[in-house]
Amino acid sequence: MINVAIVEDEKQAADRLCSLFCRYERERGEKFRVVVFSDPVTFLANYSPDYELIMMDIDMPDLNGMDAVRKLREADREVMVIFVTNLAQYAVKGYEVDAFDFIVKPAVYPEFAMKIDRAVRGLELRRGKNIWISTRGGKKAINTNKLIYVEIMRHAIIYHTEYGDVTGSGTLGGVCEMLEGMPFAQCNRCYLVNLRYVTEVTADALVAGGVRLAVSKTRKKEFMRIFNDYLAGGGDVT
Repeated sequence: MINVAIVEDEKQAADRLCSLFCRYERERGEKFRVVVFSDPVTFLANYSPDYELIMMDIDMPDLNGMDAVRKLREADREVMVIFVTNLAQYAVKGYEVDAFDFIVKPAVYPEFAMKIDRAVRGLELRRGKNIWISTRGGKKAINTNKLIYVEIMRHAIIYHTEYGDVTGSGTLGGVCEMLEGMPFAQCNRCYLVNLRYVTEVTADALVAGGVRLAVSKTRKKEFMRIFNDYLAGGGDVT
């Protein structure tokens, strides 16, 4: 469930966005909890950190959407903002307040779905996901955002997390399948690294979570390609 706030002074436009979210739910299987605010002042006065996505109009009386987001950023630097506006020439300025994207009115479903696809993907990366590890004692859940790197050692797979190590069984292919879509990359045949934790890369090694890991010559080029794509996409480094 993704918590969404729509800040829009025109009821017709707000209703349109609500209907687009409903269609997206039907077609993509995603779930949203949507709250509509008719003006940004009320929105800011009742702001909750539970909101994960803000759909913000720009051209509104009393307080425009751009200034509203500037005020919002004083309380929340992380919440994702998409401007929905007929002022396309001003929407680009949204990047000054770390807006994620913008949609030009009147909102149409193909563009809406494309932008929300990206937003959902970004939120999934922020949240991480729980993966279940088969251990000798049973099963254990690990959140991918707390997983620093995976080490393959013979028939054992060691999950190095912020809270300690978890030893499981399986194959590298199975691990890659579990972590599909998450920011992980192999730096050699033994290590699968969470890019969020990489703080240094040298000619033959990297540092992840304070641990130095070897980077093989055969993996270096592909690893750097994936890592650079991750950083270019706005990926965070812990």
